[in-house]
Amino acid sequence: MTDVALQSGTPDIPDKLYFKIGEVSDLLGVEPYVLRFWETEFPVLQPKKSGTGHRLYRRKDVELLLRIKHLLYEKRYTIEGARQSLESEGRRVKARRSTSVQQELFATDPWPEVRRQLNEILNLLK
Repeated sequence: MTDVALQSGTPDIPDKLYFKIGEVSDLLGVEPYVLRFWETEFPVLQPKKSGTGHRLYRRKDVELLLRIKHLLYEKRYTIEGARQSLESEGRRVKARRSTSVQQELFATDPWPEVRRQLNEILNLLK
């Protein structure tokens, strides 16, 4: 997580696979209806639903909710501003991942090795 994890007062998220809405509500200190409202306003937030229709939040959902709460309550963003901030943050992370994968794949110039292998094949065919 970003700077939210570094702030004091951020709750420790228990090590569980899924959290019910009441548990998440208690962790964040907001009412369950606020979490349901945020689901309608932030498309990236989509908790799973159990067979009985209960919301099941994963750890990454709880971390995202902490980020949303930070943007809305502490940084005083509007819903639209928080949505845009999360979207641009997501684009930056995606671009960073893509760049690091490319750097990892092409850390060295692959062409000398390709040429060498092709020459070996050519020599075998002669």
